Amino acid sequence: MKHIDHLGALGLFDARVPRYTSYPTAAVFSPRTGAAFQAESLAGLDPHTPVSVYIHIPFCERLCWFCACHTQGTQTLAPVEGYIETLEAELALLRRILPKGLQMGQLHWGGGTPTILPPALIHRLARAIRGVFEPADGFEFSVEIDPTMVDRAKIDALAAEGLTRASIGIQDFAPEVQAAIGREQPFEVTQACVADLRAAGITSLNTDLVYGLPHQTEARIADTVEKVLTFAPDRVALFGYAHVPWVSKRQKLIDESALPGDLARYHLAAFAAERFAEAGLQAIGIDHFARPEDALAQAQAAGRLRRNFQGYTTDGCQTLIGLGASSISRFPGGYVQNAPATAAYIQRITAGEFAGSRGYTMAGEDALRARAIEFLMCDFQLDLADLRQEFGAGAAALSPILKQVAARFGAMVCHEGDRLAILPDGRPLTRIVASMFDTHVPDGVRYSRAS
Repeated sequence: MKHIDHLGALGLFDARVPRYTSYPTAAVFSPRTGAAFQAESLAGLDPHTPVSVYIHIPFCERLCWFCACHTQGTQTLAPVEGYIETLEAELALLRRILPKGLQMGQLHWGGGTPTILPPALIHRLARAIRGVFEPADGFEFSVEIDPTMVDRAKIDALAAEGLTRASIGIQDFAPEVQAAIGREQPFEVTQACVADLRAAGITSLNTDLVYGLPHQTEARIADTVEKVLTFAPDRVALFGYAHVPWVSKRQKLIDESALPGDLARYHLAAFAAERFAEAGLQAIGIDHFARPEDALAQAQAAGRLRRNFQGYTTDGCQTLIGLGASSISRFPGGYVQNAPATAAYIQRITAGEFAGSRGYTMAGEDALRARAIEFLMCDFQLDLADLRQEFGAGAAALSPILKQVAARFGAMVCHEGDRLAILPDGRPLTRIVASMFDTHVPDGVRYSRAS
C-alpha cells in the first residue's frame, strides 16, 4: 500500500498525459500543414526504402460506447461500397505521385470494423493496394477483427490476400461489462473466430483487452484472462479505458458511477499483468505482452522495439502512409491527417485532391525529443550516447531534463551521467516521465489519465 501511495503522490492517479503513439501528439496538429505537405512528402520518398501502409475502415454495424475512434454506424453495405471506391481513387492519386518501385513492409487495416467488408470487397481493396505497393521481403499484413462481424468466408479471403496477423478485439467477456459498454460478444463466438483463423493458417494472433471498464471486477477480469489464455495468443494488449466523453460523445452512455476507482483500476491492471506473466508471456512496454518466440519480444530484446499509432510494433519503417478518413501519415518531416469526417474525406478525394486537412511539420528539437520519448516508452531507459549517434551534439540539450526527472521521481528512476532508467517500481509512471520531454502542451487539451 505504501508503494501505491508513493505512485499516487507522484501523480499516477491525477495526471492526464498523452499515450505517446506519436510526438508531437495529434492535439497540436494544425490546418497550416495539410494536403500540400502531404503531396510533397509522398513525392519525395526514397523508392529504395519500404514504407508502412494503414487503411482506415470507419464503418461499424454497432457503435460500442467505450470507443473513441473515428467511426460511424451503418446497417447496409451501400456506404461501405462507396467508401471502397473512394479508397481506390485515393490509391490512384498515390500511384501518380509516388516514386516508382516503392514497397510496403507492413500493411494494417483498422477501424471501425474492417471485417464489415464481405469477401468480394476484401479482395478488391487488397488488390487495389497491391496495384500501388509491392510487398517487401518479410512483409506483414495485420487486420483488426470483430468476431461478431466475421465468418470463415471473410477469414479465407483475408488469408488468400496474405494476412499474417489477426488482432481480435475482446475488451472483457463478462456479460455485465459488455452490456455496460454496448458490446455484446459471447466467448463462444470469439472462440469460433479463433478456431477459424487457426484453421486458415493465420499463425500470429493478437488479443485486445481493456481494464477500467464499468462493472469490471478482479473476478471478472480473471475469468476473461483465463478464457483468453485458452486461445494461446501470441500477443496481448491490455489498454486502460480512456473515459473522455468530451471527445467521444457516445461515452456519455456509460454510467460513470460504475467505473472502478483509482485503486481498483490499478489492481485490475496489475492482476492481469501478473497472470499473463505466469502464463509465459513477457511484458512489452507499458501495456503489451508477447510470447518469447514472438517477433515483438525478440524486437524488445534486441533494442528494436518501436511505437506508432497502433501501439508497440516491430515496424522499423520511417514512413507510415495513412489512407481513408481520419488516417494519419507519418513522414520524416512531420505528420498529416486526412479529413476526419468521412463525407469531407470523400469530397476531397472525389475532387482529385489529397485529403490531408491538418498536421505538423517537425522543427527544432522535435525529432530528438520524439526519439527520446520512444526510447522511454519502449525500453524504460534513455542514453544520450544513443541519441548522439542519431542527432549529434544536439542530444546534450536533454541533459537538464534527465536531472529534473531524477529530482522529481527519486527512487523510481536511476540517473547516472547521460543515462536515465525507469526502475520496475516506477514503470506505471512512464507516460508522466515521458511528458517531461514534451514541449508541446496545447492550452485546453485534456488527455486521458496516466494510470
